[in-house]
Amino acid sequence: MTVTEEESGPEGADDKGAPSAAGAGPDDGYVPSQRRLERERHRRTRARRATAIAALSTLVTAVALYLVVVGAPGWPRTKETFFNGQYAREAFPKVLEGLWLNVRLLLICGAAVLVLGMLIAVARTLRGPVFFPLRVLAAAYTDFFRGLPLIINLMIVVLGVPALRLQGVTVDPVLLGGTALTLTYSAYVAEVFRAGIESVHPSQRAAARSLGLSNRQALRYVVLPQAVRRQVPPLLNDLVSLQKDTGLVSIGGAIDAVRAADIIVGRSLNYTPYIVAGLVFVALTIPMTRFTDWVTARMDRQRAQGGTT
Repeated sequence: MTVTEEESGPEGADDKGAPSAAGAGPDDGYVPSQRRLERERHRRTRARRATAIAALSTLVTAVALYLVVVGAPGWPRTKETFFNGQYAREAFPKVLEGLWLNVRLLLICGAAVLVLGMLIAVARTLRGPVFFPLRVLAAAYTDFFRGLPLIINLMIVVLGVPALRLQGVTVDPVLLGGTALTLTYSAYVAEVFRAGIESVHPSQRAAARSLGLSNRQALRYVVLPQAVRRQVPPLLNDLVSLQKDTGLVSIGGAIDAVRAADIIVGRSLNYTPYIVAGLVFVALTIPMTRFTDWVTARMDRQRAQGGTT
């Protein structure tokens, strides 16, 4: 007796346990049902319609914004002051040349921040009365540099340290600016690491101790790997912020992307180079931000499926 599609059960029952139409090979004997073909055709139609509607609405919004901006009073003056093509072409290669300094600062300071932040976080989580002074110092460090504005820290280190005229102490604004960035961001990253360490359930440490691991080994092999994995998204966010703040080293005279734009602005009294520098930083930051979002979404999916604790 042949069972028809109507007798096979509710919609979708005929697909249960069968390979997908897209993945079916020519020799496996599988033939998708008419109902399944219609559903897939309907989904493709809906996807095309949604894409067309999204593209049309985006185009209409862009045209409306363009007309509003161009038709606003004072637009010609604004265009000449902030969007001058001549000064943009002049500033772009010099801003790119200065950006290399910002990238180097990000790489070096980022590595230093991660190491110093981890050490401070571990110091704050050490147990036992003998480590009390170390915990107090670590807490004082994080409280002070998280409360101190970064611009003030930079001024003290970049402008104040050379005024001391100490023998053997560098006066290079790049090194001093990188030191100030490291001091400030280490405090923020230390708190991120500490939150990750404290989020690991005590039973993990107890299980490691029961297997014969020492406290140091339990921290290194059991606690820290879980803590770091959980805190990857906020750590990436801090690195994105660090990338933007590397431009502040220009207050000491370092020729980075911001300072290169500032030199042209001071000579021409046209602010287009600032727009160019800002767009370059945005172009550098957006991929890092999207990567952070992707990592966050991926970890959320793994956590929902029980793949990550």
